[in-house]
Amino acid sequence: MDVPLSLPDIGEREREAVDEVLRSRWLSMGPVVAAFENKIAEYVGVRQAVAINSGTSGLHLAVRALGLGEGDEAITTPFSFVASANCLLFERVQPVFVDIDPLTLNIDPELVKVKITSRTRCILPVHVFGHPAEMDELTNLARQNGLFIIEDACEALGAKYHGKQAGSMGDMALFAFYPNKQLTTGEGGVILTDSDQLAGLCRSMRNQGRDAGDEWYEHSRLGYNYRMDEMSAALGCAQLSRVTEILAKRQAVAKMYNERLSGLDGVTVPYVAPGVEMSWFVYVIRFDPAINRDLVMKEIAGRGIGCRAYFQPIHLQPFYRRSFGFGPGDFPVTEAVAATTLALPFHNHLTAEEIDYVVTNLAEVIGQC
Repeated sequence: MDVPLSLPDIGEREREAVDEVLRSRWLSMGPVVAAFENKIAEYVGVRQAVAINSGTSGLHLAVRALGLGEGDEAITTPFSFVASANCLLFERVQPVFVDIDPLTLNIDPELVKVKITSRTRCILPVHVFGHPAEMDELTNLARQNGLFIIEDACEALGAKYHGKQAGSMGDMALFAFYPNKQLTTGEGGVILTDSDQLAGLCRSMRNQGRDAGDEWYEHSRLGYNYRMDEMSAALGCAQLSRVTEILAKRQAVAKMYNERLSGLDGVTVPYVAPGVEMSWFVYVIRFDPAINRDLVMKEIAGRGIGCRAYFQPIHLQPFYRRSFGFGPGDFPVTEAVAATTLALPFHNHLTAEEIDYVVTNLAEVIGQC
């Protein structure tokens, strides 16, 4: 049996929406992007949404829109996809890493507190794997110290933290829509904010620095080509119309995994904190340290089971080690977690038979290691 790590959930509604755009006069900079922005802002409960071509682009624009630059620091997590730190370096902002909570795998607010300095301008939490960070504590810290919060919710569309939607709790927030995400536009993302001014800046910067009212070859500021196209937006609108169904499917798959893995020695299923509604981006288990994760990964991959180590610590990536002198031991919780986590196949249409195949083979391989 071949069980891929992820698959997008694309149906007739999505195909028809994209085909309608292809039959129209607008393939870029048309009405569907605006419609998608309005729909997702309404879903999250914020005033403004700005569609862009990737979550990474959105993070970059958020950093620029908030005026962060050389000499500033932003506190963030080393346990994430590398873009959440790279976006700071694009503007010469110094990422200041702090370690993570060993249960939620999110940034530890107590460690954030001791890292705040006169140069700190921003806290950038990441809702890892779709589990919201401790936003109440982080928001309080930000308010007490006059800091911005950029909420990296790229993996967490639909998640809730004490009733609040992920993407609604920072000065600016981001979703990403790569094909393995809960909602996909192929490639793409969206910036969320309650600030009309910040949204306007981002709209200008995503479109080569043109302001509303500028002529075609008039550019009021430095900008980029970070636009989302009409086909991607159409796909997003169709996906968003099914978001309740999509999230329920992912919850059902996670539940099946939890039930089958809960009694397997040496394996810990994902933790969900009280007051949190998880939005399942991936399904990541943890092994006891005595189990050789890399050997297990190799063995089950050889049996047709898609799997991957999630995540490699950012501070141990070659570029960060060369540039900042990071090394093993700098963030021990992150490093211990990263050495023992494994993402199993996870998508909306994963069947009970496929999950049984994954779990049976996983148990067999662990027993042999």
